[in-house]
Amino acid sequence: MESKVYRSKYEAYPFLSDEPDDLKCDFEILTDEIASHIGLLRSLIEDENIKDELLLICELVYHINPSLRTFVSVTEDELKWLEERTNTLYNDVKKRCNRFVLTQGCESAAHAHILRTKFKAVVRMLYRYYYGGNEVPNILFDFTNLLSGYFFNLALKLNELNGVEEIEYVSRNYK
Repeated sequence: MESKVYRSKYEAYPFLSDEPDDLKCDFEILTDEIASHIGLLRSLIEDENIKDELLLICELVYHINPSLRTFVSVTEDELKWLEERTNTLYNDVKKRCNRFVLTQGCESAAHAHILRTKFKAVVRMLYRYYYGGNEVPNILFDFTNLLSGYFFNLALKLNELNGVEEIEYVSRNYK
């Protein structure tokens, strides 16, 4: 006989007791965490244009948040905007990095690197959800992969703005 799952009257979020194989709540918690990290990163930056851009990206992440449970509300136009911003950042910093770099530098750049890796975790979770027999619209894969690249380029830009040089990492495993 299956026992009823306890639901606290102080429940922090109504889906925390979802079945363990149902990754929707995990996805929502992870994207909420990422949005919070974006807010923290924004507080570390003085450049108003970058701060404004991060506020828009934070909003996009919150629009992505309920996509597995409800519907996808981010648009192709928003994806195109993000791609343009990522490409602009890349073109600004491509001379700073032609190999793998250590994730170091100023505080804001280090935090941007954390966000880069968090978005990789989101992509991985989307694939786990997909392999569990669920549909995942391609735009979610595109957004989350692109956001990882955006934050990598932003980290390089933030180091540049703060006068921090990149340090090349030479792998012993991949040559």
